[in-house]
Formats: sequence, C-alpha cells, structure tokens
Amino acid sequence: MPTRRELLAALPLLPSMMGGPFMAQSPRAMSGEPQISLKPANKNVKWAVSEALWNYFPRVPFIDILDMMADTGFPGIRITGFPRSLQTYNLTAAQMQAELARRNLHAVTISWNFAGGPVTDTAWRQKSLDSAREAIKFLADGGASHLVCFSPNRTVPANQSPAAYQALYDCCNAIGELAGSMHFTAGLHNHMGQMIQTSDEIDRFMAAVDPKLFGLSPDTAHLNLAGCDVVATFEKYKHRIHFCDYKDSRWTTPTAPWTQPNGRSYAADTYDAKFFSSIYDLGDGQVDFPGCHRVLKSAHFKGWICVDLDTARQGPRADYTRCGEYIVKHLEPIYK
Repeated sequence: MPTRRELLAALPLLPSMMGGPFMAQSPRAMSGEPQISLKPANKNVKWAVSEALWNYFPRVPFIDILDMMADTGFPGIRITGFPRSLQTYNLTAAQMQAELARRNLHAVTISWNFAGGPVTDTAWRQKSLDSAREAIKFLADGGASHLVCFSPNRTVPANQSPAAYQALYDCCNAIGELAGSMHFTAGLHNHMGQMIQTSDEIDRFMAAVDPKLFGLSPDTAHLNLAGCDVVATFEKYKHRIHFCDYKDSRWTTPTAPWTQPNGRSYAADTYDAKFFSSIYDLGDGQVDFPGCHRVLKSAHFKGWICVDLDTARQGPRADYTRCGEYIVKHLEPIYK
C-alpha cells in the first residue's frame, strides 16, 4: 500500500484526469517550463502559507497541511477563521501549537476580523478588542509577534458613513495599543469588498491611525485588483510594513462556471467566479514581486511573507512547489 505522503505527492496528477474550468493550466505551466522542486531558503525573509486555501478543498487532517509545508519549504502558516479553525480540525489551541512545534513550523499570524455588525454599534469596539486579545494570546503562545487585521464589510450601509470610518480608525488605535502592551505589532490588510480597499482609502486610513500603534499588512493581489500601484504602495509605507501577502493576480473573465475542488460552484457571471479566476501562482499574473522585494530590502524587512493562494489549479502541493521555485529563482537573489 502507498504511504499517505506518496498519495499526497500524487495529488497534482488529479487535475489532468478530472478536467473542468478549475483545472485549467496556468500560463507558466502551459509554456512547457520544467517544474523544478526548489525550496525557499527562509533567510532574511521567512515564508508562510495561508490556511484559507484548504477551505476550497475536501477537508484533510491538519497534519497533512503541515507535511505539505515542511516538504515545500514554507515553515509558517497564517491561521484563518480563528478560533473556528480549531473546531474545523478538531484541535485545541495547545494541540495545534504542539503539532506545529513538533515539525519546527510556526503559526505566524491570524487573519483576524473585527466583530460583526455595524462599526457604529456601541458594543462593537469592545467585542473587537476582546476578540483581538484572544487572537494575540494564541499567537504569543507560539512565538508570533504580529496580528493581521481585515477591515469590516464595506457593503453594510451603516459602515459607509464618515462616522463609521472614524470609529474604525479609533478602534485600530486601541488595538494597536493593546498589541503593543503584549509586545505585538498590528497592521491593516487591504481587501476587496472591505472598508479599506482603494488607494485613497488606504491613504486616509494610514494618515488617520497613529504610526506608532498601527501599520499596514498589504496584500499584493487585492492592491492590484483594486487598481492600486502595488510597488508604489509598498514604497510609501515600507517603514510601517511588518507582514505582507504575496499573491499574484490579473482580472480574468471566466467563460464557464467556477467549481472549487470541494464541489462548491459559482456561475460564470458572478463576482466570485471572476475573482477566483483572477488569482494565480507567483509569476503568472501582473504583480511586480521583484519590485516589491527591492522595496522591502531597502527598508531592511526581516519578517514573514505569506504566499496566500485562493486558487491552486494543480493542487496545494504542486502550486506551492511552483511558488517556492519562483521565490528561489526571482526573489532570493535580490536579498543576497
């Protein structure tokens, strides 16, 4: 019988047998470029994956994700949906940290979300602070030092007023203060569909919050899809970046429904289908990662970068192997 690791190694072969729009080859794969397995060195910059990718695949044990990380050279993971993710994998916080530590891997941050509901709600701020404290405590137990904060939903009518944005700025300053008291940093994660999405919104946010308390944790794909100049954004806020996501993108209009490997399907004319169609492995989209990397080097950045794939056309292992190869060939030489 094959071992579990041998079975996992065979997963990238499934797309060629299954067909369908999800399994379309990326431009770099179609070029016939040889697939060389090169692992990031994790010197100067350290590399992480996002747990979110596995939400779109049939559920696997948490240790299978960790094995993939170890095998492809990504020693960090950004936890999503905390603390719900503990229930997803039937783990306690201590068990999750122990599984990571056993393999010399690390939970480097959490995709943390503010409390639900209108930000002008009187109880919203305190609920958000309580949730942030819980997330930071979990991360601190594993040796992490940064909290990535996603802004609230921009489509909620009550979140569209100047008062709502001011409430968000004030709450972020309070979270920054809380994080500092626990020897942490905190930064905003720009995101499509959330209150801080466009270049102007990022600029207003960064001007409104205290630079000593709160930074920016930029996502390159969402910057690009929102029409921002990605490298210029990095340059403008390079001394306030403690963590960032490298994710490639280019707006792509699907011609067929987009079906995730876990069976969930989106009609071709929906925003979700267009978004997932627009996310690519590093080097297959429009983002100038060498330009971003040169900016980070100029700021002496020594933190974590999360390669955050929302789409893995060939499966998580194969796509993270390809991203690792891109890092080794195109990004690591910049820091040498």
